[in-house]
Amino acid sequence: MTTEHSAATVRRIPQLIPRRLVRGKATHHPVVLEEAERRSRDFQLRLADGITTFAGSMNFVWLHAALFAVWMVFLEKSPWPMLTLVVSLEAIFLSTFVMIGQNRQSAFQQAKADHDFEAQDLELKTNTELTRQIHLLTTELHRRLIEKPSE
Repeated sequence: MTTEHSAATVRRIPQLIPRRLVRGKATHHPVVLEEAERRSRDFQLRLADGITTFAGSMNFVWLHAALFAVWMVFLEKSPWPMLTLVVSLEAIFLSTFVMIGQNRQSAFQQAKADHDFEAQDLELKTNTELTRQIHLLTTELHRRLIEKPSE
């Protein structure tokens, strides 16, 4: 694949192929590119990827620290019951997005393993056939050059 194709895929889903990996002329596993393209076509998958990416960033941590501090200090006299409810609900949803990401990673790893198996199986068959041909050539050369016909 070309770098332009990979760069276009990165713009759609940055966490599947990080920009730092695409800046050079590196090639990527075909399964990585197929998964990035597949996920870029589905709005729900793009949304889940975006939420998971943001929730796993330090910006998420700083935003929540600031929001909770403002809430606890300035907005409510006794913030703990509502704050507990909000944080619990947020944890439920974020854990769901984490599981979505884990399922995605599992499917990706399985697709990559299947692709690698097919490639290695083809390589094994090719090497086996080459070995057979070399054996036949060696046997024929041995017969013609080393063995003397009985006269």
